[in-house]
Amino acid sequence: MPAEQGKRPLRKSRRFPQFTRDTARPEGGGRAAPGGAPAPARQWPLLSVLGLTGLGLLLVALDGFRVGTLLIGVAMIGGAVLRWMLPSVGMLAVRSRFTDMVIYGGLGLAIVLLALMAQPHAWLKIPFLDDVLHFTV
Repeated sequence: MPAEQGKRPLRKSRRFPQFTRDTARPEGGGRAAPGGAPAPARQWPLLSVLGLTGLGLLLVALDGFRVGTLLIGVAMIGGAVLRWMLPSVGMLAVRSRFTDMVIYGGLGLAIVLLALMAQPHAWLKIPFLDDVLHFTV
């Protein structure tokens, strides 16, 4: 009787390892275009959000504060929409899909609202915010 006959075959454990050696890619973190495409084409969702944000920052620098800030907020909201609609968004995927959508959308909405309420000559007036301001200051 050979010595190997009495041994059980080694099975891989289904438990999580005690120490992890790497991190998992976020859901949707694959390439947004085929692998044969050039690098910028594979990351078009991230580049579109960054390009719109850069254009907004350029407008802010050229004394177009409100329009530039609105463009930055719209770019963030656009990032949330891209994260929601596309199965693979490349490096735009940072966390889970839900977390990315909430963060991008929430920050974008806050930036848009603050840009609309910026003084002087606010485009959007919310009456109870004056009371909150007077109460806190």
